[in-house]
Amino acid sequence: MRILLVGPPGSGKGTQAVRIAEHFGIEHISSGDLLRGHIARATPIGQAADAYVRRGDLVPDGLVMDVLRKPVEAASRAGGYVLDGFPRTLAQAEAAYHVAKDLGASVQVAVSLEVPREELVRRLLERAGVAGRSDDREDVIRHRLEVFDKVTPPMLAYYDRREVLLTIDGSRPVAEVTKVAIEELERVAPTLRD
Repeated sequence: MRILLVGPPGSGKGTQAVRIAEHFGIEHISSGDLLRGHIARATPIGQAADAYVRRGDLVPDGLVMDVLRKPVEAASRAGGYVLDGFPRTLAQAEAAYHVAKDLGASVQVAVSLEVPREELVRRLLERAGVAGRSDDREDVIRHRLEVFDKVTPPMLAYYDRREVLLTIDGSRPVAEVTKVAIEELERVAPTLRD
């Protein structure tokens, strides 16, 4: 199964992606984790991406596609993946589809986590106190949420037309969100196209 997990910053994408991947025995691929790894190692990709991440802006498509191509292809050959953090825009979704289609690795189902804005801000500020991430300052958080609200709805509409789109209430306790997401994914699994 090839799953795209979509949600605003602070929606629990990373946590849910890990849990869903473990349940289905597939790979979890996080564009954010991969990019942060490149930034920490100061690779050419990391150096190019760093300023975008610090401002809360989207990293250019080409850089993200370069980071994701090999992991997505390998995971798809090994049985599937849960991808979180990319694509984030309609243009990215369309470009990713054309690349992944040739590899037999295109997304089959998109899961959208929905959480109220102030709950997202609260979660992200709490995470900032624990993890100390540079992109978890309140001004950057609010900017990231505005960017998400602007660019994501057309992408979700695209997946709703092209594949299967599941919408899950991400404001509930973590275990409940996982349970509902897995139940919904198991329900649609027999209908997914290759």
